[in-house]
Amino acid sequence: MPNEKRNILTGGLILITLGVLIFISRLTSYSFGQTWPILIIVIGITTIIQRAKDFGGWFITIAGALFLAIEFYGIELSKLTQYLLPTILVLLGIFVLIRKKKHH
Repeated sequence: MPNEKRNILTGGLILITLGVLIFISRLTSYSFGQTWPILIIVIGITTIIQRAKDFGGWFITIAGALFLAIEFYGIELSKLTQYLLPTILVLLGIFVLIRKKKHH
């Protein structure tokens, strides 16, 4: 996909998401402060749509989902970090193995 089309897709989806999140904050009890991670998730998914192998898109999407879980479920970050580093290391290891297998 050419860069111009990527920028239009990403920009359009960001604007739509911002508008929806503002509507949600005005029409429901959910504030923008609670729903902002959805914007990060949309950016990550847009990146993945454009290039599924882009690790950055996956990372951004996972980070957004993590922030959303923290906002909605009150997960304490200190408790989460106990498991986050080992999980990231395992996932990175799997990613490296899969990527290496595809190149051979």
